[in-house]
Amino acid sequence: MEIRKSEERGYFENNWLKSHHSFSFGEYFDREHMHFRDLRVINHDVVAGSAGFPTHPHRDMEIMTYVLKGTVEHRDSMGTKAQILAGEIQVMSAGKGVTHSEYNPIPDSDLELLQIWVLPEQAGLTPSYDQKNFSREAKLNKFCLLVSPDQAEGSLKIHQNVRVYGSLLEKGQSLNYEAPKGRFTWLQVATGSLVVNGKALKKGDAISLNKDESKLQIQSDETESDFVLFDLN
Repeated sequence: MEIRKSEERGYFENNWLKSHHSFSFGEYFDREHMHFRDLRVINHDVVAGSAGFPTHPHRDMEIMTYVLKGTVEHRDSMGTKAQILAGEIQVMSAGKGVTHSEYNPIPDSDLELLQIWVLPEQAGLTPSYDQKNFSREAKLNKFCLLVSPDQAEGSLKIHQNVRVYGSLLEKGQSLNYEAPKGRFTWLQVATGSLVVNGKALKKGDAISLNKDESKLQIQSDETESDFVLFDLN
């Protein structure tokens, strides 16, 4: 079991973006934190009003955007024009190549999100896009399957043997998680604070388990907490 503290992550800031990087990304290079299994990127981004990422290319990556606060305005070369609201998740398979832009359309309010990249099961896939709102009730004090390779339980499809769960844990509530045999686990605290296997975690912290460790005891500490859990091959 390893803890990745928020303050140990990479950090980038300009006049419209504040971004923490759990793994090597852009100008941030950390040989000890290049990826975790097929999980390649977790960036916690805060984007200023009326600003965002202009059109840029991707290929051979499964890209997820989990909105914590505000609205993402998305456009891509597949013809998609969409807004992703707080609580929603977007999955875009870049496949053999796609361009897209992401903006905060609200002038006077920050946008906060997790940008997540997963390595695909194979290169050269046909690009695709989907998004879905998972209600507060669906995530409250339980694990809600957001993304999976087989679209189980109404989840969005990803082209990799990865399952992504979201949860909103009320103060004082707890959950137990046991990883399937031979699987790896990464838990990312998005908001609030948790106590996981007796270890205090704050916003931005993460905890990982290798395939020989399987159990997590998760309790929300002082406030309601939003976290994302990755079940990895």
